Amino acid sequence: MGLTPHNAANLGDIAETILLPGDPLRAKFIAENFLENAVEYNTVRGMYGYTGYYKGKRISVQGTGMGGPSMGIYSYELIHFYGVKNLIRIGSAGALNSNLKIHDIVIGMAACTDSNYGSQYNLPGTFAPIASFELVKKAHDIALEKGITPVVGNIFSSDVFYNDGGLDALKSWSKMNVLAVEMEAAALYMNAARAGVNALCMLTISDLPFEGIATTAMERQTAFTKMMEIALELA
Repeated sequence: MGLTPHNAANLGDIAETILLPGDPLRAKFIAENFLENAVEYNTVRGMYGYTGYYKGKRISVQGTGMGGPSMGIYSYELIHFYGVKNLIRIGSAGALNSNLKIHDIVIGMAACTDSNYGSQYNLPGTFAPIASFELVKKAHDIALEKGITPVVGNIFSSDVFYNDGGLDALKSWSKMNVLAVEMEAAALYMNAARAGVNALCMLTISDLPFEGIATTAMERQTAFTKMMEIALELA
């Protein structure tokens, strides 16, 4: 069953537009609380995937796990094996900008990274991973219609969660006005760019690392509903 070692779905089981939370339990929460007639198509490695309908539109939602390599695998397979055209990451992030607060929403217009993921393309320079403008604009407009003011700008996709350099490593990115740190957007944007499809990363601030403030695991799983609703409307 399934077209890849990581996904039990068959061709046609997954919609052309998909939401990609890192946490598979967030995918399950979205399917159970927002989608109509949701069908579970994947449980391999506990990475739950569902396809259902939101306001009559067929969409899918699937967990991707943590880090660029995991996002790289799932997004590549969704694009190249399952024909997905619009990939929308909905994740959590740590604030690097002092103006950001817990539960603020960030739209990642571009993604800096310390990963060597881009080295596979053998480019004679440094590639700048960016989101699809159409998705950025639509997500921003939808948020404003809902009375939510998202912050749009540069984010940082790190390969390291527990950095040996501690907070000083993050401060280096903060001084360049990078808004937030997460782990997956750069790989997603590079895969999408290479394949000529659309990708976007929307984040809810879950941590203020410079202040030592963080949300709980359960909040990350179920409480980021504003971001979920914007993503569903976008989808």
